[in-house]
Amino acid sequence: MGLWAAVHAERRGIRTLIADAGRLGEGASGGLLGALMPHMPDRWSEKKQFQFDALVLLEAEIAALEAMTGLSAGYTRSGRLIPLPKPHLNRIACGHFEDAERHWRAGERRFHWHVLDSPPVDGWIEASAGESGFVHDTLAARVAPRLLIAALVAFLRQARHVRIIEHARVAGLDPDRGTAEIGGESLAFSRCILAAGYQSFPLLQELTPGLKQPLGQPVKGQAALLKADIVPSLPTIFLDGLYVVAHEGGHVAIGSTSENRFDDPMSTDAQLDMLIETARVIVPSLRDAPVVERWAGLRPKAIDRDPMIGRHPDHPRLIALTGGFKVSFGLAHRLAEAAIAIAGDTDCGFLLPESFAISSHIAAASR
Repeated sequence: MGLWAAVHAERRGIRTLIADAGRLGEGASGGLLGALMPHMPDRWSEKKQFQFDALVLLEAEIAALEAMTGLSAGYTRSGRLIPLPKPHLNRIACGHFEDAERHWRAGERRFHWHVLDSPPVDGWIEASAGESGFVHDTLAARVAPRLLIAALVAFLRQARHVRIIEHARVAGLDPDRGTAEIGGESLAFSRCILAAGYQSFPLLQELTPGLKQPLGQPVKGQAALLKADIVPSLPTIFLDGLYVVAHEGGHVAIGSTSENRFDDPMSTDAQLDMLIETARVIVPSLRDAPVVERWAGLRPKAIDRDPMIGRHPDHPRLIALTGGFKVSFGLAHRLAEAAIAIAGDTDCGFLLPESFAISSHIAAASR
């Protein structure tokens, strides 16, 4: 989110400093999965419309980024495959077909939610995984997280208005005076966008007295990367929290756990082993595929699960840009654009869902 905010700031010619306590993008953004999946198309809402618009627009945003840097972000609209193991799930899925036909429209473009008796591609998933059929949606996509981060960083390193400081913790942040100590330097700012992932929450907590609950928490996720002889355009498989994502170079990412309690945030364990074994059962090409990497990291989950964005009600120079949990990669570019518009006191040209506002999260934490 912070990198995309700097991209939008550069486009507007705004002098920008990015300060990172480590290396750019080495946190949860530097993971393996990269699944870009829409919400279910039923019970349409402003939140689902926002996500739909963001997922469609991301394609053009990444194309522009790739053209500017000459780097690939590993993006493709590969679609999604959902096995339906029970008859009642097929009935529900059939109802969603009409919902998608009605709502998954962007100008002349149409995206679909097909309910099929068998998988649309041979040899990718066991037919027995979907005893009651399969959903194949054409809206979902995937991106290679580390390649996207590398492209964003490459763009920003050649930007005219952006300065980057890595391995520099922010201390003494005073949003009312507009000052901060960063890497031993005392710096002044007109606006500060706080996009520090789960580490944003304690900083915001200190600036928001009287809360009865934390504004958010870190959630641990584990994932793995396997090497297999696969076609990279295969649809992402999603089943009961398991994601199987085909990437370039014969790689398949598997994830991810969602752990609210954990001892070691960066270790992997038997929970990841179970995901890998489940994937091997339903995907024949992964039966003997070697694991080339195991990964764990912490994702930011705001108190109401939704992203947290907006001007702090008590500190107008401070703009939050965090949360998102599992949807950050699909929304970050759009949320960042809104954050830069807020920082510049301009209209971003689109509406943010009310539940995304930091004031909504503060209200939830105050109850």
